[in-house]
Amino acid sequence: MRTRVKVCCIASPAEAAMAIRLGADAVGLVGPMPSGPGVISLDLAAEIARSVPPPVASFLLSSATTVDGLVRHVDVCRPTALQIVDAVAAPAVYAGLREAFPWLKLVQVIHVTGPESVDEARTLASSVDAFLLDSGNPNLSVKELGGTGRVHDWATSARIVRAVRVPVFLAGGLRAENAVQAIRDVAPYGLDLCSGVRTDGALDETKLAAFMRAVRSA
Repeated sequence: MRTRVKVCCIASPAEAAMAIRLGADAVGLVGPMPSGPGVISLDLAAEIARSVPPPVASFLLSSATTVDGLVRHVDVCRPTALQIVDAVAAPAVYAGLREAFPWLKLVQVIHVTGPESVDEARTLASSVDAFLLDSGNPNLSVKELGGTGRVHDWATSARIVRAVRVPVFLAGGLRAENAVQAIRDVAPYGLDLCSGVRTDGALDETKLAAFMRAVRSA
């Protein structure tokens, strides 16, 4: 099966258009976040989401953990998918989001810190439409919820892919040079990247084109 590519930290309609032209299956829009790159206003995220043509998906990244907080963000942006980057306040949050937005795909981020991440994925698999495995650290005083540019333990990520029946995206330190190895080692549904295809913070067409060639070669 073809490996999908989600290009995150999209900062303008022009960046979204470039990513889509080069073959991105989805674009990521970073909403309010305690740390990390690519944060944009919800109003700008909404403008970009409106510019994304089907069947390309628009993911809104939110660090909110309650139904009310997440609903407010989705109401403004109207993405096709909500990427929840922190642990939700209670399991009922997922049901509340389903009730509010039956059409919305729910993607839960799991920050791969050790074997316990496999158990977390198994527990949540029936509540979400997909997982995204990243390299953050939500236990820091200022939570690190993505955009680290670090590679985590892909062996644990591969165990999660095998343990659940929902699509799994792999993130964290991906670039053209390691994309093929990531696909071979983890066998994810998709790859997600931000800093690996940017230069001085801006989406770099040459780097992204090289990444897409690497994915196709795998």
